[in-house]
Amino acid sequence: MKSFLIGLGVGIGLGVLFAPMSGEETRNRLGETASDLADSARQSVEQGRDQVQRGVSAIRSATDRVSSAVTRPTGTETSSSSGI
Repeated sequence: MKSFLIGLGVGIGLGVLFAPMSGEETRNRLGETASDLADSARQSVEQGRDQVQRGVSAIRSATDRVSSAVTRPTGTETSSSSGI
């Protein structure tokens, strides 16, 4: 039992000496990292939304061009009522 307590004390002492940060520092760092990840996710969503909006605009523009080309009179149409 005595050697267990000595080992426990040595382990705790070494853990405190070699711990890279205190508990408060670790919590702060985790909070900052979570905030950075949330910001990154928001930026990714905004970039995706912008790309989708540009794609929709391009499709609408293309369909408008095609639609106007199809409905534009060309002067080469023939009358279907030929009186036959």
